[in-house]
Amino acid sequence: MLPTHRRPTEPGRILLEEFLLPLEITQTALVTHLGGSWTQPKLSAIITGKKSITEVIALDLADALGTSPEFWVGLQTDVKLWEASKKRKKIKPLPALPKRRSASKRAKSKA
Repeated sequence: MLPTHRRPTEPGRILLEEFLLPLEITQTALVTHLGGSWTQPKLSAIITGKKSITEVIALDLADALGTSPEFWVGLQTDVKLWEASKKRKKIKPLPALPKRRSASKRAKSKA
């Protein structure tokens, strides 16, 4: 559930405060461990909230930190949903719809 009175915590902040700092892992050490396309500017952009968590990033972080990719994607989704909810005009719900016959009852009535 999304918080109503504050923006959800950015995944980069969670990465820094819940993983890197307590484990005493530097950003440089994490970038070196992750290898591949990981660079210091990329990790810094994630930590500062300038870059979103993608599915590939979530997979890499999950492997390295013993979490699930869904954890990282979920954090990012919460932020995006919160932002979208603040920008959009709310739509009123549809009025109650009449009850519809089930598909099996319609099929029987046609036979």
